[in-house]
Amino acid sequence: MMTFDCLCGEVSIALSQKPEFVHACNCTLCAKSGARWSYFHPDQVEIAGATTGFRRSDKESPAAEVHSCIKCGATTHFVLTEAAVAVHGNTMMGVNMLLADPADLSGVELRYPDGRNWAGEGEFGYVREAETL
Repeated sequence: MMTFDCLCGEVSIALSQKPEFVHACNCTLCAKSGARWSYFHPDQVEIAGATTGFRRSDKESPAAEVHSCIKCGATTHFVLTEAAVAVHGNTMMGVNMLLADPADLSGVELRYPDGRNWAGEGEFGYVREAETL
């Protein structure tokens, strides 16, 4: 079990397991929200505290709604939008691993997907080799 919280401590996150990897994506949404994502089934994540959601307006049907703490503004997690759930089911959410204690991520692979050039389907390309945290 891993637990951590946002900057002010109002939002806490509990994970049932350590992530398999962390993505440091270079797309504008990830870069501007200040997040490094790990992905989990929603049953593996507990979020406590008030958050506000943001959906990008430059996409006709955004797949993710990014959440942040309403007090300190730290990006905490994302959930799939209704449109994405209709296609894929409610099978995934992302958690911002920059909020975790780095010692808790020791041995986890950090990957660098090329989200800026990803077409939205299929596998990511990567901008550089992965490293181990």
